[in-house]
Amino acid sequence: MDCTKIIAEKSAMLEKTADRVWNCAETAFTEYNSVKALIEALAAEGFEIREKEAGIDTAFSARFGSGKPVIGILGEFDALSGLSQKAGLNIKDPIVPGGNGHGCGHHLLGVAGIGAVIAIKEYLTKSGKSGTVIYYGCPGEEGGSGKAFMARDGVFDGLDAAITWHPSDVNGVSAGSTLANVQVSYKFKGIAAHAAAVPHLGRSALDAVELMNVGVNFLREHVIPEARMHYSITNPGGYSPNVVQAEAEVLYLLRAPKNSQVQEIYKRVNKIAQGAAMMTETEVEIDFVKACSNIIPNNTLEKVLQHSLETVPLPRYSRKDIEFAAKMQESFENSASTVEKIADKISDPQLKKKVLEYKDKPLLDLVMPYIPSEEASPGSSDVGDVSWICPTAQINTVCYAANTPGHSWQLVAQGLADTAHKGMLYAAQVMADAVIQLYENPDILRRAKEEFDGRVGDGYVCPIPDGVKPRSIAPKK
Repeated sequence: MDCTKIIAEKSAMLEKTADRVWNCAETAFTEYNSVKALIEALAAEGFEIREKEAGIDTAFSARFGSGKPVIGILGEFDALSGLSQKAGLNIKDPIVPGGNGHGCGHHLLGVAGIGAVIAIKEYLTKSGKSGTVIYYGCPGEEGGSGKAFMARDGVFDGLDAAITWHPSDVNGVSAGSTLANVQVSYKFKGIAAHAAAVPHLGRSALDAVELMNVGVNFLREHVIPEARMHYSITNPGGYSPNVVQAEAEVLYLLRAPKNSQVQEIYKRVNKIAQGAAMMTETEVEIDFVKACSNIIPNNTLEKVLQHSLETVPLPRYSRKDIEFAAKMQESFENSASTVEKIADKISDPQLKKKVLEYKDKPLLDLVMPYIPSEEASPGSSDVGDVSWICPTAQINTVCYAANTPGHSWQLVAQGLADTAHKGMLYAAQVMADAVIQLYENPDILRRAKEEFDGRVGDGYVCPIPDGVKPRSIAPKK
């Protein structure tokens, strides 16, 4: 079945929906208008909508079909705080100073999934085959781990496979793993006092925060090299230096290649926090915010996606597209070369040479070779929690100028461009094509499941404790 044609027929609707979500730019668990736009598009196409999945206001699913196999398409739609930016400009110019912006392309991510499930629905209808396709609207990927909360509540149970994608500056399979993480807030409480008259009567919560940070910085030498420990002082205790701060708070994000490694580091950081409280005679509350798991790769599904990337025609770029990408590149500072990074992983000299020929192109109009990997990339994703439940794989497609830095205003500025739309539609076509291959060839799913079973060991244990609820940590206005 020609997925390209079906998705092309829906392109105007899909582009309009993506632009609508870009203009909403809502952060974790507050994506009410974005969800409304996505649900309206899916409902108009005849999907059965289930709202408030896992009890989360902005989590939902949309399904079609019946019976096995059951394939999930994962969608995201949250924005990032502080990245408001006018579209189409190569200079920093926020729409709302300090406002939100789609600095990770999730306005495209969620909508491409809609395009994919529309094409899959058409296939199931015309073929008469047994099968169910489910679109998952997953909130709060940025700093919220919405999928992990959904996974904890069994939303993804019963899936035979899950497919997703991410907007990028490159076309290729996203191979390898990611870093598991834990996000925790440490809230210290002390005793206020006049800092000049009676400082000896005060107990400084800010001192405790600073001592904790010093302790964690010393810990860095004594954890695995791949670990990352980030922190932000979210409450310094006020703006009066002549008052001993009675309250102070620091937010930590701890990462490592495996859940078990993160949990070990988390316990050690807790001890440092408790030690800081003892040193300052303050009290500390350890407030667990969220966590997500490392991704379990599935080479079987990755090969299917690579075939689809190479089968579905690549987008064609106009002179305007190329000129805009080159103009955006003029604004990049200290950006790394995506092509060189990928080429470093290629052992075949001829293939490496071919890839490096694209090094200076503003738009990377090629499919990168598939390079299976077991390494964990520097970032994290709550897709990891889904990958512990069923075979899962994802792709990247070109939506931005080559070497665009992630989580940047430059990425936001390109979010409404033709290149972004073309990459979104291409991703939809590739995902639909790959899923249809799974329906057509049950043996692929069988092999994917065998690989999955061999990798997950004793199975999934959600890293988020019971009782912890999803929440936004954005500052209140």
